[in-house]
Amino acid sequence: MKDKASEVFLQRARIITMVRRIAFVFVIIALFYSLAAIVYSTQVIYKVKLNYAIILEQFGGERQAVTEVGWHYRLPFFTKLEKEVPLMNQNMYLGGTSAPIKIISQENVALWTSALMTFKIKNLRIWGIENLFPEILLQGDFDGISKDILQGEKVNKLISDRETIKEEIFQALKDRPINKNGPTLEEKYGIEVVSFVLNETRFGDKLVEATEEKKRRQLIAEADNYAADQEADRIRKLYKAYLEGIRSLHIALGGSQNQRVNPALFEFLSQQKWATAYEKNQSDQKTFVLHDSGQPPSLTLPPFVEQQITQKAVQEMPVSSKTYRTIP
Repeated sequence: MKDKASEVFLQRARIITMVRRIAFVFVIIALFYSLAAIVYSTQVIYKVKLNYAIILEQFGGERQAVTEVGWHYRLPFFTKLEKEVPLMNQNMYLGGTSAPIKIISQENVALWTSALMTFKIKNLRIWGIENLFPEILLQGDFDGISKDILQGEKVNKLISDRETIKEEIFQALKDRPINKNGPTLEEKYGIEVVSFVLNETRFGDKLVEATEEKKRRQLIAEADNYAADQEADRIRKLYKAYLEGIRSLHIALGGSQNQRVNPALFEFLSQQKWATAYEKNQSDQKTFVLHDSGQPPSLTLPPFVEQQITQKAVQEMPVSSKTYRTIP
């Protein structure tokens, strides 16, 4: 009995010892993990990747650029990692967005445009140490130079000659001083402007609709003017034919430049002549009828005119299918 009891006691002791050892191992692992997490979160040990750099702020306030690739150590609480800077090609959009922005051309016409500049950081000290917020500052100067050139051009050039404008802006970003006798964009920020692309330049939707409506109205006006010219030409031809007919009628009645024909007789014969001409020339009309009511016209002549109508004038008159009634 005693041997069995002692054996059970030893087994229990072994189990308790094993559990304590396992718990101790877990505590050690947790401590190491916590320490590693603290070191990682505070970045006491940090890594510089290829084509990247780290701006490190020292205890005395001095800022240092670390560009050597690999792991590095810093003193906790006495130094601070300010930011990580990529040294590869970077893009910057006009207006800070890839969406088109509105600009005003030289003729005060609104256009939508989008552009993209690609640059590379060449001098990390100038970029990250001499400039507090270089991205924000560079965005403002980039927008200012680009908009000055874009808004100084006419609409036709902005739409049809984009290649020239793109090259002009690229040279301005590389060589033009931001202000008179001031530094260029590359000198101020320690960068190299790699390229500039003008993605699009177009009218707004409302302006396109207004332009199309204006063109439509111009076409309608041109059509109206053409129709008016044709009508005026037709009237001139009719009037010319009318004058020639009146002149021939005047001569047929025995008149001349110095001799006048009785007005009432002349009017009567003129109306009958043009009525007959209208009936005979409806397919190729060059005249018009003064009385066209659909019924035979009635005309009243004074008695003294009726007596002056000679047989010769009556014989020379063309015979019309219409009848005319003379009231004495």
